Amino acid sequence: MSRLRFGYFVAPFHRAGTNPTLALHSDLDFIEHIDALGYDEVWLGEHHSAGSEILSSPEVFIAAAAERTKNIRFATGVISLSYHNPLWVADRLVLLDHLTRGRVIGGFGPGSLPTDAGMIGLTQQDTRELLETNLDIVVRLLNGETVSAKTRTHELVDARLQLAPYTDGGMPLAVAAVSSPTGARLAGKHGIGLISIGSTLTIDSFSALSYHWGIAEEQAAAFNTQIDRKNWALAGPFHIAETEKQAREEVRYGIESWFRYFQKVAAFPHLTMPGQEIDEMITIINDLGAGVIGTPERAREQVQRLWDQSGGFGCMLQMAHEWANPAATKRSAELFAAEVVPHFQGQAQPTLDAAARAAAVRDDLAQKHQQAIDHATQKYFAETS
Repeated sequence: MSRLRFGYFVAPFHRAGTNPTLALHSDLDFIEHIDALGYDEVWLGEHHSAGSEILSSPEVFIAAAAERTKNIRFATGVISLSYHNPLWVADRLVLLDHLTRGRVIGGFGPGSLPTDAGMIGLTQQDTRELLETNLDIVVRLLNGETVSAKTRTHELVDARLQLAPYTDGGMPLAVAAVSSPTGARLAGKHGIGLISIGSTLTIDSFSALSYHWGIAEEQAAAFNTQIDRKNWALAGPFHIAETEKQAREEVRYGIESWFRYFQKVAAFPHLTMPGQEIDEMITIINDLGAGVIGTPERAREQVQRLWDQSGGFGCMLQMAHEWANPAATKRSAELFAAEVVPHFQGQAQPTLDAAARAAAVRDDLAQKHQQAIDHATQKYFAETS
């Protein structure tokens, strides 16, 4: 197995009615925490309505978070590219590339909340069509081209970036896929990365994973581009604790609010899950394979299952969900880093093998050790008597 990268997908989610200032600063604090734990990536979303996903600009947030961290990479996860002038999006990403000294991944999508698009007069069909148009422009601009183009919402006349990217060869790019083939098709067309959001949240999502990558490969062949599974990220929910009983108890803090948001507020049915009572919600997450509420062992099994079903990918992202309180959420991240990540990054097995080798010869060596102690003791008394 190739070395998997691990990270978090932070939309973010916060229960409507809570203090938004504290919530945003708690997100910054959490990112500092996972940076210290050695996580590879954090993806930050863009939303403008519905009251729970309150990050309106991933670029601004990344600029703040980057100053607090040392190693973790930041992805716009994702910029709702259909809402923006593609020239300014490309320009802001290059600025971030310089400010973070190359720790940025440019992630794009059409915009997931219909209430966002509605405020600027766009339908869901509009946003998908504009994503394709605007992504083509962004890619060309980041490649150093001069672009003249007229879209439904903007016009570019001899548009060109004034800065070259900081990252040698250009910054990595990715496009989001949820349920439609749009994202996978564009990833293949442009030879860029793919992020499958909510990749386990529907009953048929496991089969959709291989479907997504198949489309990307098909389009890469058609457009003569190159794609690599190492640039494919999957996102799904986890909360782990020392015991399953403890994990189930901890998520009672906020799992109901998360379910109700998707059931009653956010109008994207592909992420809506059934469940009325908290115990039923927990069972649905675990039994349908949608995520993990349990132990590190169960989390390892989920990651392995995703790997096997998809055929392999590059990064496993945990969805930030506020199911548990901040302390328990941080502890879950710690347990995942300590007990799950090493099994997929080649660090667990060498220590297990070393322990097994030592155990196999322990009895014989312990006997010889005792004999050496006895010999030294007898020698001492012989010399001093």
